[in-house]
Amino acid sequence: MNENYRTFFGLSKEPFGADIATRDILKTDQLIDVKNRFDYVLRLGAVGLVTGEVGSGKSTAIRYAQGSLHPSEYRSIYITASSGSIMELYRQLLNELDIYRSSNSKTLMLRLIKKEITDLVLEKKMKVVLMVDEASLMRLEVFAELHTLCQFDKDSKPYLPMLLAGQNSLIDKLTYRSSQPLASRIVARSHLQATSLEEMHAYLAHHLAIAGVKHDLFDQTALTAIQQGSGGLLRKANHLARGALIAAAAKQNDMVNAEHVRLAATEVF
Repeated sequence: MNENYRTFFGLSKEPFGADIATRDILKTDQLIDVKNRFDYVLRLGAVGLVTGEVGSGKSTAIRYAQGSLHPSEYRSIYITASSGSIMELYRQLLNELDIYRSSNSKTLMLRLIKKEITDLVLEKKMKVVLMVDEASLMRLEVFAELHTLCQFDKDSKPYLPMLLAGQNSLIDKLTYRSSQPLASRIVARSHLQATSLEEMHAYLAHHLAIAGVKHDLFDQTALTAIQQGSGGLLRKANHLARGALIAAAAKQNDMVNAEHVRLAATEVF
């Protein structure tokens, strides 16, 4: 797409990007709620959940919640889940912890992971937290074993609090009997709702300000079209808003309206 729209609207950088700095994330009530529950999970050394539809801002919520953890005090481990076996998850953890393994033994890999976490907590005096994004992709057999990562000293030491984030199907998978050992450790749950029209207005204005524009570029018809066209989901709203700016600039219109959003909608899913 032509980048001339940025010059036309006086934008200092690409707006509505996914690479927003943690300090620039809009602090909504929903994100503050996730942060409060995240802090509670950390204090207890338990398990927390963040759920929401695709594009609702789960990964951004995790980044916001994690953002206040000082690296000298916390060792944050972030992994993106897959539909692979528990062995695949262990390999990801070993890689994140910079642990060399010479065996594909599941027992050995688990032992290495837990030893490193124990060393971090007891020797380096650090707090460890594991964040698993896209957790709804994991197989049921992974849910059946995942709780073993949290068991230290005969399950008496809460060394590894965990945050699981995923689509709404994550809740369904946790209701299976085989998932109960993990589900029983959950102490806090957050669900990201679709953004309202008022919240969408604040969101778009915030992102325009980050890109250097302090006044509205979207009229009321455009705001309504973006909110309705995205279903209140922020990822799609980003795409529609950026595409609508491009369409408006192409027509030399200094305000974005519903027609520009309609044109943008033909480019995205």
